[in-house]
Amino acid sequence: MVHERVLSISHGHPSLAGHFPGYPVVPGVVLLNEVLDTLRRGSTAPLLVTGLPMVKFSSPLRPGEVVTIRVDEDATARATFSCQVDARLIASGAIEFTPGTAAQAERV
Repeated sequence: MVHERVLSISHGHPSLAGHFPGYPVVPGVVLLNEVLDTLRRGSTAPLLVTGLPMVKFSSPLRPGEVVTIRVDEDATARATFSCQVDARLIASGAIEFTPGTAAQAERV
């Protein structure tokens, strides 16, 4: 199953203060959070992420850039993802997960 979202991290996002002065860049952890949110929104059941065995950041994401997040979920509790601004690859990787309860998913 494929899940896709298009979004932009605003210049006012709290994580951008000091990251980096004069050349703001969206922190990788913020982008990864959006990737996981994309997977969870598209899933029919609550999910617990158990691992990120491979993550590669290829290009910085600047605040205000429109990024397309694509998550390809397979039947083996694993997914691959890519984040792109137009044709420029920002990040890619793999996610491992397991079904969980709604309460568990909210804590993560």
